[in-house]
Amino acid sequence: MPHRLLIIEDDRDLARNLVDYLGLRGYVVDYAPDGFSAENLLKRENYDLIVLDLNLPGIDGISLCKRYRHEMYGRTPLVILTAQDDVDVKISALDIGADDYVVKPVSLRELDARIRALIRRAGPESEGTLLTVGDLRFDTGTMRIERAGQSILLPPIPMRILALLMRHSPNVVLQRTIFREIWSDDAGDKHALLVHMHALRTAVDKPFERQLIHTVRGFGYRMAQDNAPL
Repeated sequence: MPHRLLIIEDDRDLARNLVDYLGLRGYVVDYAPDGFSAENLLKRENYDLIVLDLNLPGIDGISLCKRYRHEMYGRTPLVILTAQDDVDVKISALDIGADDYVVKPVSLRELDARIRALIRRAGPESEGTLLTVGDLRFDTGTMRIERAGQSILLPPIPMRILALLMRHSPNVVLQRTIFREIWSDDAGDKHALLVHMHALRTAVDKPFERQLIHTVRGFGYRMAQDNAPL
């Protein structure tokens, strides 16, 4: 079954190019020219991935992303389109719940590659595995995460990082391993990783007394019940 995408972009020429190109790549593509139309579609339809421009009429992209993640509890992978090739803008996009970003002018081949990678990594595993570290439980079949009996909701990228850390616990997972497994890139964007790790720690560690996620400076991260030297 072809994957369904939602393109949210007010530049009609760019939107037409995206819809035509991605349609030829085998996707079923819906289109929304503004934030209000997009919000209505997101409430009614299910998508495998969302491409969202930041500068939208009606509801701007930042507000729409926040609503989708925090009010509608949407967990579909989301790629931001931004005309600003600025680190702070990119970090802000990731911090509000985006999984990736593409800078305009858009490379259609790059966008397609990022879409394929996110859909592949966000999909449920063919056979579920119950991962446990301390009082943290992650059922990769149902995608349900709990700690001390409390349910935890995560966007797709932090969820994938969590699964990776839990599978390798208590060993260190190198930064380049995370980049390769999550983004298919051995030398990925360190700012993006820091934002996703912040979101992961906020959900998994901050509400609880015991820290499970530990930074191993200069190398990567490890998940364990204690912070004893390796």
